[in-house]
Amino acid sequence: MRKTVLALALLGAGGLAAAGEGMWVPQQLPEIAGPLKARGLQLDVNQLADLTGDPLGAIVSIGGCTAGFVSPDGLVATNHHCAYGAIQLNSTAERDLLKDGFYAASLGEELSAGPNARVFVIDQIRDVTDQVMAKVTPRLGGADRARAIEAAQKALVAECEADGGVRCTVYSFFGGMQYRLFRQLEIRDVRLVYAPPGAIGKYGGDVDNWMWPRHTGDFAFYRAYVGPDGKPAAYAEDNVPYRPKRHLRIAAEGLQAGDFAMVAGYPGVTFRYALAAEFEHNVEWAYPYRIAMLGDLLAIVAAAGERDRDVQIKYASLNASWNNVMKNLTGQLEGFARMDAGALKRAREQAVLDWLKTRGRAARPALDAHAALQRIHAERRASAERDLLLNTFANLGLFDAAKRIHRNAIEREKPDAERASGYQQRDQATLEGHLRQLERRFDPAVDRALLGYLLKRYVLLPADQRLPELDAWLGGSDAATIDARLATAYAGTELGDTGKRLEWLKADRAAIEASDDAFLQFAVQLTPALLRLEEEGRRLAGEDQRHRPAFLQAVIDYNRSIGQAVYPDANGSLRITFGNVMGYSPRDAVNYAPFTTLQGILEKDTGVDPFDSPANQLDLIRAGAFGGRASAALGSVPVNFLTDMDVTGGNSGSPTLNARGELVGLVFDMNWESVSSNWVFNPELTRTIHVDIRYMLWVMEQVFPGPRLLQEMGVRAAE
Repeated sequence: MRKTVLALALLGAGGLAAAGEGMWVPQQLPEIAGPLKARGLQLDVNQLADLTGDPLGAIVSIGGCTAGFVSPDGLVATNHHCAYGAIQLNSTAERDLLKDGFYAASLGEELSAGPNARVFVIDQIRDVTDQVMAKVTPRLGGADRARAIEAAQKALVAECEADGGVRCTVYSFFGGMQYRLFRQLEIRDVRLVYAPPGAIGKYGGDVDNWMWPRHTGDFAFYRAYVGPDGKPAAYAEDNVPYRPKRHLRIAAEGLQAGDFAMVAGYPGVTFRYALAAEFEHNVEWAYPYRIAMLGDLLAIVAAAGERDRDVQIKYASLNASWNNVMKNLTGQLEGFARMDAGALKRAREQAVLDWLKTRGRAARPALDAHAALQRIHAERRASAERDLLLNTFANLGLFDAAKRIHRNAIEREKPDAERASGYQQRDQATLEGHLRQLERRFDPAVDRALLGYLLKRYVLLPADQRLPELDAWLGGSDAATIDARLATAYAGTELGDTGKRLEWLKADRAAIEASDDAFLQFAVQLTPALLRLEEEGRRLAGEDQRHRPAFLQAVIDYNRSIGQAVYPDANGSLRITFGNVMGYSPRDAVNYAPFTTLQGILEKDTGVDPFDSPANQLDLIRAGAFGGRASAALGSVPVNFLTDMDVTGGNSGSPTLNARGELVGLVFDMNWESVSSNWVFNPELTRTIHVDIRYMLWVMEQVFPGPRLLQEMGVRAAE
């Protein structure tokens, strides 16, 4: 089965030279050496596939984003928006780092990025499909199948992490057809080193988000620290900078139009092998519903923030995340309509089904699997609104804290191997860190308003979708009753205090269930319903895993028969993508160039957020003070550039590398026309947006100086 996937990648390699499609696992790179070389790669492909070599050994995950080591002393380059939570955590109305930026002139001035900030350094990937599936029989289905897979994964992770200091994860590929174990060094002391002012790091804000042309300095720097013995340790004053085995070299000359570029990173999730019915559900219901809901939630936060800058700061990270998702979903719907993606998905799926029908009895398992997947999707769709509302409010503020505290006490009564993921011993530091930083990201009045909004939507659900436990806690469905219930709950809890939360985290189940704290009572009352829904989700996941590999194998076999390449959907694991610097034409008579320059900042600037560049930056641009960082071809300093690479969320912060594996920028966005590529890739319009290394250096030299870091990275003054 694994040979099939790799052989197919090789078979389709010839067509890949003309398009940037593909998020390739490192093991596949030798199989696509031809397209890589044709595009312009100068490195040996086997060197590129070496996880601990140069340059892949310098690429790290920072949890939800990607980054790269850029010095021998653990300096890490990533996006400003990836560091936004750490910047927000260290900001107050009196010391507003979000607005003013931050630069640590010495190691002693570097700030903790928070108790849950992490740098994960990959050192091994191995196939564990046989071990995961060892106790999964063909007849085993539903929740039992899911539990067998979970148990095998936990055993593999426990064995992998036995020596300490590492984080191990088992990833599923092709719907459960293949499993790989990733082992990463887990660095737990991460500090904020440099972030430009928000008027550079977030220039254009939500207006420019997903758009081209862009002029955003979306970059920041962390540093990884370890204990004096060189081993990972929690934050401590006597910790020392981590010494990575590899770090990226800076190619200060940057790229030109047509140049080869590649990205290694940790893309989140794509759905290119999803069923047409799953796609249509999102287009027709899920995306529009989420867009409307997020708009309402954002309005609640915005109204509170207008009255209180401290509230703005506390919710800045969540606000940015919700805005990003809402605009992304809106762009996806526009993209789907533009390319008639629904018809395309249906046609592709029907082509596979028609091909299977020509293959006689051998195709029966795949056709049966397709029918089973349709039934599973129908079940999920029936409770989609309820599940979305519950998932949203269950992860908000005080209820989230109460839920985690109670669930942790329940799980601690079990052997570690039998605990739910997220509550094992390996998760306790992260759980405590989450509870510690809640007050910096939470306001009781805003939390109450958000929860009230979601509960008022919940009570509109059909009776068969309601939860008896939640209905009993509410005591009624009218707005006045909900408001009164919440007023009582917020007045009757001490979980808004960090010390109290940490005390309850150490308490046993009996003490928590006997507590008179209103939010702990709420969590205790709702836990049976949440566990019931979790078990139902496990059953459907097990059934999905039972059938999806059979249908996806048919998709692979069909694609092989017509000479198309296959790569796994993104799933948060390490991938490599490559392409070239190029613009695009989104519609008739519109042609976008691949670079923007400093002049575009002047043209956009209004002096009003989000187009309010620092005054000294504007003065430098007007004076033509480029500091030797200008491109001769452009006559100015490049700010952002486009490539035709294939990325998605999670790739943010990924180092952009030239043909020699040197740093020439950072991925930070995609263009508006490509956000639909999570489902359907369009090579003519899909483009990735990068911040140019020349702009990063110019800002750090001229606008918001960081001389210590430039020296540390080995950057010489431009001539």
